[in-house]
Amino acid sequence: MDKMKVGVINLGCDKNRIDSEIIISSLSEKYDITNDPKLADIILVNTCGFIESSKQESIDTILEMSKYKEKYNCSVLIATGCLTQRYGKELLELMPELDIMLGVNDYNKLLSSIEEVRTQNNKVQHCSYSDENINEGQRVLTTGNYSAYVRISEGCDNACAYCAIPNIRGKYRSRKMENIIQESKGLIEHGCKEIILVAQDTTRYGIDLYGEKNLHKLIREISEIDGVQWIRVLYCYAEEMTDEIIKEISLNNKVCKYIDIPIQHISDEILKSMKRKGRKNVIIENINKMRANISGVTLRTTLIVGFPGETEENFEELKQFVKETKFDKLGVFKYSMEDGTAAAEMGNQISEEVKVKREQELMIIQQSISKGLNSEKIGNVYEVLVEGIDGGIYFGRNYEMAPEVDGTIFFESDNDYNKGEFVRVKVTEALEYDLIGEVCYESC
Repeated sequence: MDKMKVGVINLGCDKNRIDSEIIISSLSEKYDITNDPKLADIILVNTCGFIESSKQESIDTILEMSKYKEKYNCSVLIATGCLTQRYGKELLELMPELDIMLGVNDYNKLLSSIEEVRTQNNKVQHCSYSDENINEGQRVLTTGNYSAYVRISEGCDNACAYCAIPNIRGKYRSRKMENIIQESKGLIEHGCKEIILVAQDTTRYGIDLYGEKNLHKLIREISEIDGVQWIRVLYCYAEEMTDEIIKEISLNNKVCKYIDIPIQHISDEILKSMKRKGRKNVIIENINKMRANISGVTLRTTLIVGFPGETEENFEELKQFVKETKFDKLGVFKYSMEDGTAAAEMGNQISEEVKVKREQELMIIQQSISKGLNSEKIGNVYEVLVEGIDGGIYFGRNYEMAPEVDGTIFFESDNDYNKGEFVRVKVTEALEYDLIGEVCYESC
Protein backbone atom coordinates (compact mmCIF):
# COMPACT_ATOMS: atom_id res chain seq x y z
CA MET A 1 0.00 0.00 0.00
CA ASP A 2 1.38 3.38 -1.01
CA LYS A 3 2.16 5.88 1.72
CA MET A 4 0.09 9.04 1.98
CA LYS A 5 1.81 12.14 0.62
CA VAL A 6 2.47 15.35 2.55
CA GLY A 7 3.26 18.77 1.09
CA VAL A 8 4.95 21.39 3.29
CA ILE A 9 4.85 25.10 2.44
CA ASN A 10 7.24 27.31 4.39
CA LEU A 11 6.69 31.05 4.82
CA GLY A 12 8.72 33.66 6.66
CA CYS A 13 12.24 33.78 8.00
CA ASP A 14 15.11 31.31 8.04
CA LYS A 15 14.27 30.30 11.65
CA ASN A 16 10.89 29.20 10.30
CA ARG A 17 12.69 27.32 7.53
CA ILE A 18 14.63 25.36 10.14
CA ASP A 19 11.36 24.43 11.86
CA SER A 20 9.95 23.30 8.51
CA GLU A 21 13.01 21.14 7.87
CA ILE A 22 12.57 19.46 11.27
CA ILE A 23 8.86 18.97 10.49
CA ILE A 24 9.62 17.40 7.10
CA SER A 25 12.12 15.03 8.70
CA SER A 26 9.59 13.86 11.30
CA LEU A 27 6.83 13.48 8.69
CA SER A 28 9.09 11.48 6.36
CA GLU A 29 9.19 8.66 8.92
CA LYS A 30 5.58 7.84 8.09
CA TYR A 31 4.65 9.71 4.90
CA ASP A 32 6.10 10.50 1.49
CA ILE A 33 7.00 14.15 0.94
CA THR A 34 5.90 15.94 -2.23
CA ASN A 35 6.58 19.42 -3.59
CA ASP A 36 3.35 19.36 -5.59
CA PRO A 37 0.29 20.20 -3.44
CA LYS A 38 -1.96 18.67 -6.13
CA LEU A 39 -0.54 15.28 -5.17
CA ALA A 40 -0.65 15.82 -1.41
CA ASP A 41 -3.09 14.01 0.85
CA ILE A 42 -1.97 16.28 3.69
CA ILE A 43 -0.89 19.91 3.29
CA LEU A 44 0.96 21.82 6.00
CA VAL A 45 1.52 25.60 5.88
CA ASN A 46 4.22 26.86 8.27
CA THR A 47 3.10 30.45 8.73
CA CYS A 48 4.77 33.76 9.53
CA GLY A 49 3.09 36.28 11.82
CA PHE A 50 5.80 38.92 12.19
CA ILE A 51 4.29 41.90 10.36
CA GLU A 52 1.01 42.67 8.60
CA SER A 53 2.18 41.74 5.11
CA SER A 54 3.51 38.37 6.26
CA LYS A 55 0.30 37.64 8.19
CA GLN A 56 -1.72 38.37 5.06
CA GLU A 57 0.52 36.13 2.96
CA SER A 58 0.03 33.33 5.48
CA ILE A 59 -3.76 33.69 5.48
CA ASP A 60 -3.88 33.87 1.69
CA THR A 61 -1.75 30.73 1.41
CA ILE A 62 -3.96 28.79 3.83
CA LEU A 63 -7.06 29.83 1.88
CA GLU A 64 -5.41 28.88 -1.41
CA MET A 65 -4.44 25.46 -0.06
CA SER A 66 -7.97 24.91 1.29
CA LYS A 67 -9.16 24.78 -2.34
CA TYR A 68 -7.02 21.67 -2.80
CA LYS A 69 -9.37 19.87 -0.39
CA GLU A 70 -12.14 20.37 -2.93
CA LYS A 71 -10.24 19.89 -6.19
CA TYR A 72 -7.50 17.35 -5.45
CA ASN A 73 -6.40 14.73 -2.92
CA CYS A 74 -5.99 16.82 0.21
CA SER A 75 -8.00 15.59 3.20
CA VAL A 76 -6.06 17.23 6.05
CA LEU A 77 -5.03 20.90 6.10
CA ILE A 78 -2.58 22.00 8.80
CA ALA A 79 -1.32 25.42 9.87
CA THR A 80 1.70 25.80 12.14
CA GLY A 81 4.15 28.54 13.05
CA CYS A 82 4.14 32.09 14.31
CA LEU A 83 0.69 33.14 13.05
CA THR A 84 -0.99 30.18 14.74
CA GLN A 85 1.03 30.68 17.92
CA ARG A 86 0.05 34.34 17.98
CA TYR A 87 -3.68 34.05 17.32
CA GLY A 88 -4.48 30.56 18.58
CA LYS A 89 -8.11 29.49 18.83
CA GLU A 90 -9.27 32.74 17.21
CA LEU A 91 -7.61 31.72 13.94
CA LEU A 92 -9.10 28.24 14.01
CA GLU A 93 -12.58 29.73 14.42
CA LEU A 94 -12.02 32.22 11.59
CA MET A 95 -10.67 29.54 9.25
CA PRO A 96 -12.89 26.43 9.48
CA GLU A 97 -10.97 25.02 6.51
CA LEU A 98 -8.16 24.08 8.94
CA ASP A 99 -8.12 20.63 10.49
CA ILE A 100 -5.02 21.04 12.66
CA MET A 101 -3.36 24.10 14.15
CA LEU A 102 -0.08 23.87 16.06
CA GLY A 103 2.02 26.60 17.65
CA VAL A 104 5.80 26.88 17.49
CA ASN A 105 6.32 24.67 20.56
CA ASP A 106 4.05 21.80 19.54
CA TYR A 107 5.63 20.16 16.51
CA ASN A 108 6.19 16.99 18.55
CA LYS A 109 2.39 16.56 18.52
CA LEU A 110 2.15 16.65 14.72
CA LEU A 111 2.03 12.91 13.95
CA SER A 112 -0.48 12.15 16.70
CA SER A 113 -2.63 15.12 15.63
CA ILE A 114 -2.79 13.84 12.04
CA GLU A 115 -3.77 10.41 13.29
CA GLU A 116 -6.51 11.90 15.48
CA VAL A 117 -8.00 13.84 12.57
CA ARG A 118 -7.90 10.83 10.25
CA THR A 119 -9.36 8.31 12.71
CA GLN A 120 -11.73 10.46 14.77
CA ASN A 121 -12.47 13.32 12.36
CA ASN A 122 -11.74 15.86 15.12
CA LYS A 123 -10.27 19.31 14.71
CA VAL A 124 -7.02 19.58 16.71
CA GLN A 125 -5.41 22.65 18.19
CA HIS A 126 -2.27 22.94 20.35
CA CYS A 127 -0.66 26.33 20.99
CA SER A 128 1.34 26.06 24.20
CA TYR A 129 3.68 28.91 25.08
CA SER A 130 7.20 28.10 26.24
CA ASP A 131 10.20 29.94 27.60
CA GLU A 132 12.16 26.67 27.67
CA ASN A 133 11.51 24.57 24.57
CA ILE A 134 13.84 24.83 21.57
CA ASN A 135 12.98 22.92 18.40
CA GLU A 136 15.87 20.59 17.66
CA GLY A 137 16.22 17.36 15.72
CA GLN A 138 16.97 15.77 12.37
CA ARG A 139 16.34 17.99 9.34
CA VAL A 140 15.72 17.60 5.63
CA LEU A 141 17.47 20.57 4.01
CA THR A 142 15.37 22.70 1.69
CA THR A 143 18.29 24.99 0.79
CA GLY A 144 20.25 22.40 -1.16
CA ASN A 145 22.75 20.24 0.69
CA TYR A 146 25.58 22.77 0.26
CA SER A 147 24.23 25.52 2.54
CA ALA A 148 22.29 25.35 5.81
CA TYR A 149 20.96 27.66 8.48
CA VAL A 150 21.78 26.66 12.05
CA ARG A 151 19.75 28.17 14.88
CA ILE A 152 21.93 28.96 17.91
CA SER A 153 19.18 30.32 20.18
CA GLU A 154 15.43 30.77 20.40
CA GLY A 155 13.29 33.70 21.55
CA CYS A 156 14.33 37.22 22.50
CA ASP A 157 14.64 39.39 25.63
CA ASN A 158 15.14 42.73 23.89
CA ALA A 159 11.44 43.70 23.91
CA CYS A 160 11.69 46.25 21.09
CA ALA A 161 8.53 48.34 20.99
CA TYR A 162 7.52 47.26 17.47
CA CYS A 163 8.23 43.53 17.76
CA ALA A 164 5.91 40.67 18.70
CA ILE A 165 8.59 37.95 18.67
CA PRO A 166 8.97 37.67 22.50
CA ASN A 167 5.20 37.11 22.73
CA ILE A 168 5.42 34.37 20.09
CA ARG A 169 8.79 32.69 20.62
CA GLY A 170 9.38 33.41 24.32
CA LYS A 171 12.43 34.53 26.24
CA TYR A 172 15.97 34.30 24.88
CA ARG A 173 17.45 30.84 25.39
CA SER A 174 20.69 29.58 23.89
CA ARG A 175 21.15 26.09 22.56
CA LYS A 176 23.89 24.03 24.17
CA MET A 177 27.13 24.46 22.28
CA GLU A 178 27.64 20.70 21.99
CA ASN A 179 24.22 20.35 20.32
CA ILE A 180 25.06 23.04 17.78
CA ILE A 181 28.44 21.43 17.04
CA GLN A 182 26.84 18.01 16.64
CA GLU A 183 24.22 19.39 14.24
CA SER A 184 26.87 21.25 12.24
CA LYS A 185 29.02 18.11 11.97
CA GLY A 186 26.04 16.17 10.65
CA LEU A 187 25.31 18.81 8.04
CA ILE A 188 28.94 18.87 6.89
CA GLU A 189 29.01 15.07 6.66
CA HIS A 190 26.03 15.30 4.27
CA GLY A 191 27.88 17.70 1.96
CA CYS A 192 27.14 21.10 3.47
CA LYS A 193 29.80 23.73 2.70
CA GLU A 194 28.26 26.84 4.32
CA ILE A 195 26.95 27.08 7.89
CA ILE A 196 24.79 30.18 8.50
CA LEU A 197 24.31 31.02 12.18
CA VAL A 198 20.94 32.58 13.00
CA ALA A 199 18.97 33.72 16.05
CA GLN A 200 16.91 36.75 16.99
CA ASP A 201 20.19 38.13 18.35
CA THR A 202 23.31 36.06 17.66
CA THR A 203 25.61 38.40 19.61
CA ARG A 204 24.02 37.39 22.93
CA TYR A 205 24.67 33.69 22.39
CA GLY A 206 25.58 31.88 25.60
CA ILE A 207 24.76 34.65 28.07
CA ASP A 208 22.00 32.59 29.69
CA LEU A 209 23.75 29.20 29.65
CA TYR A 210 27.35 30.15 30.34
CA GLY A 211 27.08 33.55 32.02
CA GLU A 212 28.99 35.26 29.21
CA LYS A 213 28.68 35.94 25.49
CA ASN A 214 30.21 32.99 23.69
CA LEU A 215 29.56 33.63 19.99
CA HIS A 216 33.28 33.92 19.27
CA LYS A 217 33.95 30.56 20.96
CA LEU A 218 31.10 28.91 19.05
CA ILE A 219 32.43 30.23 15.74
CA ARG A 220 35.89 28.87 16.52
CA GLU A 221 34.50 25.42 17.44
CA ILE A 222 32.50 25.20 14.21
CA SER A 223 35.50 26.30 12.15
CA GLU A 224 37.45 23.30 13.45
CA ILE A 225 34.99 20.85 11.89
CA ASP A 226 36.60 19.14 8.90
CA GLY A 227 34.87 20.09 5.67
CA VAL A 228 33.28 23.39 6.66
CA GLN A 229 34.33 26.10 4.20
CA TRP A 230 32.16 29.10 5.05
CA ILE A 231 30.65 30.27 8.31
CA ARG A 232 28.27 33.22 8.02
CA VAL A 233 26.77 35.14 10.96
CA LEU A 234 23.40 36.89 10.71
CA TYR A 235 21.36 39.13 13.05
CA CYS A 236 24.11 40.72 15.13
CA TYR A 237 23.29 43.76 17.26
CA ALA A 238 25.81 46.46 16.35
CA GLU A 239 26.12 47.67 19.94
CA GLU A 240 26.81 44.10 21.12
CA MET A 241 29.69 43.43 18.73
CA THR A 242 32.46 42.73 21.23
CA ASP A 243 36.18 42.92 20.52
CA GLU A 244 36.29 39.11 20.86
CA ILE A 245 33.67 38.61 18.13
CA ILE A 246 35.34 41.12 15.82
CA LYS A 247 38.75 39.50 16.35
CA GLU A 248 37.41 36.00 15.66
CA ILE A 249 35.71 37.10 12.43
CA SER A 250 38.85 38.95 11.38
CA LEU A 251 41.37 36.18 12.02
CA ASN A 252 39.36 33.04 11.26
CA ASN A 253 39.74 32.29 7.55
CA LYS A 254 36.62 30.12 7.47
CA VAL A 255 34.36 32.98 8.57
CA CYS A 256 32.85 35.09 5.81
CA LYS A 257 33.83 38.70 6.34
CA TYR A 258 30.15 39.57 6.29
CA ILE A 259 28.19 40.91 9.24
CA ASP A 260 24.46 41.51 9.35
CA ILE A 261 23.65 44.29 11.86
CA PRO A 262 19.95 45.27 11.74
CA ILE A 263 20.13 48.68 13.45
CA GLN A 264 16.55 49.81 12.47
CA HIS A 265 17.25 53.57 12.85
CA ILE A 266 19.98 56.03 13.79
CA SER A 267 18.10 58.88 15.46
CA ASP A 268 18.54 58.59 19.23
CA GLU A 269 15.02 59.91 19.68
CA ILE A 270 13.54 57.12 17.57
CA LEU A 271 15.89 54.43 18.93
CA LYS A 272 14.78 55.32 22.45
CA SER A 273 11.12 55.25 21.42
CA MET A 274 11.71 51.86 19.77
CA LYS A 275 13.22 50.64 23.07
CA ARG A 276 16.41 49.73 21.26
CA LYS A 277 19.47 49.43 23.47
CA GLY A 278 21.96 50.98 21.07
CA ARG A 279 22.49 54.69 20.49
CA LYS A 280 23.90 56.57 17.52
CA ASN A 281 27.40 57.16 18.86
CA VAL A 282 27.89 53.50 19.87
CA ILE A 283 26.48 52.18 16.58
CA ILE A 284 28.79 54.43 14.52
CA GLU A 285 31.76 53.63 16.76
CA ASN A 286 31.25 49.88 16.33
CA ILE A 287 30.71 50.17 12.57
CA ASN A 288 34.00 52.02 12.30
CA LYS A 289 35.68 49.42 14.52
CA MET A 290 34.44 46.55 12.35
CA ARG A 291 35.64 48.24 9.18
CA ALA A 292 39.01 49.09 10.71
CA ASN A 293 39.68 45.60 12.06
CA ILE A 294 38.12 43.23 9.50
CA SER A 295 39.78 43.48 6.10
CA GLY A 296 37.25 43.56 3.24
CA VAL A 297 34.26 43.34 5.58
CA THR A 298 30.77 43.56 4.07
CA LEU A 299 28.16 45.19 6.31
CA ARG A 300 24.45 44.65 5.87
CA THR A 301 21.68 46.39 7.79
CA THR A 302 17.91 46.79 7.85
CA LEU A 303 16.01 49.95 8.71
CA ILE A 304 12.44 50.78 9.71
CA VAL A 305 10.77 53.92 8.36
CA GLY A 306 7.51 55.44 9.55
CA PHE A 307 7.83 54.42 13.19
CA PRO A 308 5.32 56.38 15.33
CA GLY A 309 6.55 59.91 15.91
CA GLU A 310 9.27 59.79 13.22
CA THR A 311 9.57 63.43 12.16
CA GLU A 312 10.98 64.80 8.93
CA GLU A 313 14.07 65.77 10.94
CA ASN A 314 14.47 62.20 12.22
CA PHE A 315 14.13 60.86 8.69
CA GLU A 316 16.60 63.38 7.27
CA GLU A 317 19.08 62.29 9.94
CA LEU A 318 18.58 58.68 8.82
CA LYS A 319 19.02 59.57 5.14
CA GLN A 320 22.24 61.45 5.85
CA PHE A 321 23.56 58.52 7.87
CA VAL A 322 22.84 56.10 4.99
CA LYS A 323 24.61 58.40 2.53
CA GLU A 324 27.66 58.77 4.77
CA THR A 325 27.96 55.17 6.00
CA LYS A 326 27.52 53.51 2.61
CA PHE A 327 26.38 50.09 3.78
CA ASP A 328 27.27 47.33 1.34
CA LYS A 329 23.77 45.85 1.69
CA LEU A 330 20.67 47.54 3.05
CA GLY A 331 16.99 46.65 3.35
CA VAL A 332 14.10 48.88 4.40
CA PHE A 333 10.84 47.93 6.11
CA LYS A 334 7.81 50.13 6.57
CA TYR A 335 6.70 50.16 10.20
CA SER A 336 3.85 47.72 10.79
CA MET A 337 1.47 48.22 13.73
CA GLU A 338 1.33 44.88 15.53
CA ASP A 339 -1.17 43.74 18.17
CA GLY A 340 0.24 43.44 21.66
CA THR A 341 3.31 45.62 21.05
CA ALA A 342 4.10 48.88 22.83
CA ALA A 343 4.35 50.79 19.56
CA ALA A 344 0.77 49.91 18.60
CA GLU A 345 -0.44 52.01 21.55
CA MET A 346 1.66 55.04 20.64
CA GLY A 347 0.26 58.25 19.24
CA ASN A 348 1.64 60.07 16.20
CA GLN A 349 1.20 57.07 13.89
CA ILE A 350 2.59 57.77 10.42
CA SER A 351 0.38 57.53 7.33
CA GLU A 352 0.97 54.72 4.84
CA GLU A 353 1.61 57.30 2.12
CA VAL A 354 4.50 58.81 4.09
CA LYS A 355 5.92 55.36 4.90
CA VAL A 356 5.95 54.39 1.22
CA LYS A 357 7.60 57.68 0.26
CA ARG A 358 10.34 57.30 2.87
CA GLU A 359 10.97 53.67 1.95
CA GLN A 360 11.38 54.63 -1.70
CA GLU A 361 13.69 57.53 -0.90
CA LEU A 362 16.05 55.33 1.09
CA MET A 363 16.08 52.58 -1.51
CA ILE A 364 16.90 55.05 -4.29
CA ILE A 365 19.85 56.30 -2.22
CA GLN A 366 21.00 52.75 -1.51
CA GLN A 367 20.64 51.70 -5.15
CA SER A 368 23.14 54.38 -6.13
CA ILE A 369 25.49 53.42 -3.30
CA SER A 370 25.29 49.74 -4.21
CA LYS A 371 26.00 50.41 -7.91
CA GLY A 372 29.02 52.52 -6.96
CA LEU A 373 30.42 49.91 -4.59
CA ASN A 374 29.83 47.12 -7.11
CA SER A 375 31.60 49.12 -9.83
CA GLU A 376 34.72 49.16 -7.66
CA LYS A 377 34.72 45.34 -7.76
CA ILE A 378 35.31 45.10 -11.51
CA GLY A 379 38.54 43.16 -11.95
CA ASN A 380 38.32 41.49 -8.53
CA VAL A 381 38.47 37.71 -8.31
CA TYR A 382 36.17 35.89 -5.87
CA GLU A 383 35.54 32.35 -4.71
CA VAL A 384 31.94 31.77 -5.79
CA LEU A 385 29.64 29.09 -4.40
CA VAL A 386 27.74 27.72 -7.42
CA GLU A 387 23.97 27.61 -6.82
CA GLY A 388 22.72 26.62 -10.26
CA ILE A 389 22.50 27.27 -13.98
CA ASP A 390 19.74 28.97 -15.95
CA GLY A 391 19.73 29.29 -19.72
CA GLY A 392 23.39 28.36 -19.91
CA ILE A 393 24.36 31.01 -17.35
CA TYR A 394 25.70 29.88 -13.98
CA PHE A 395 24.83 31.82 -10.85
CA GLY A 396 26.16 31.81 -7.31
CA ARG A 397 27.33 33.87 -4.36
CA ASN A 398 30.62 35.12 -2.95
CA TYR A 399 31.34 35.80 0.73
CA GLU A 400 29.63 39.20 0.43
CA MET A 401 26.25 37.67 -0.36
CA ALA A 402 23.87 35.88 2.00
CA PRO A 403 21.26 33.66 0.34
CA GLU A 404 17.93 35.18 -0.73
CA VAL A 405 18.52 38.71 0.62
CA ASP A 406 21.59 39.88 -1.30
CA GLY A 407 22.73 39.89 -4.90
CA THR A 408 24.02 37.18 -7.23
CA ILE A 409 27.11 36.64 -9.38
CA PHE A 410 26.34 35.42 -12.92
CA PHE A 411 29.01 33.83 -15.11
CA GLU A 412 29.42 31.70 -18.21
CA SER A 413 31.73 28.72 -18.50
CA ASP A 414 32.51 25.90 -20.92
CA ASN A 415 33.08 23.64 -17.93
CA ASP A 416 30.34 21.82 -16.07
CA TYR A 417 29.85 22.69 -12.42
CA ASN A 418 27.61 21.18 -9.79
CA LYS A 419 25.67 23.02 -7.12
CA GLY A 420 27.87 23.51 -4.09
CA GLU A 421 31.17 23.68 -5.97
CA PHE A 422 33.48 26.66 -5.48
CA VAL A 423 34.72 28.44 -8.60
CA ARG A 424 37.07 31.40 -9.00
CA VAL A 425 35.27 34.17 -10.91
CA LYS A 426 36.63 37.50 -12.12
CA VAL A 427 34.11 40.37 -12.10
CA THR A 428 33.70 42.01 -15.51
CA GLU A 429 30.50 44.03 -15.09
CA ALA A 430 28.56 45.60 -12.21
CA LEU A 431 24.82 46.04 -11.86
CA GLU A 432 22.93 47.74 -9.01
CA TYR A 433 22.87 44.61 -6.86
CA ASP A 434 24.32 41.81 -8.99
CA LEU A 435 27.71 41.12 -10.55
CA ILE A 436 28.66 39.53 -13.87
CA GLY A 437 31.94 37.71 -14.34
CA GLU A 438 33.99 35.06 -16.07
CA VAL A 439 35.65 31.93 -14.72
CA CYS A 440 39.36 32.15 -13.97
CA TYR A 441 40.78 28.96 -15.42
CA GLU A 442 44.49 29.55 -14.85
CA SER A 443 46.02 32.94 -14.08
CA CYS A 444 43.66 35.74 -13.28
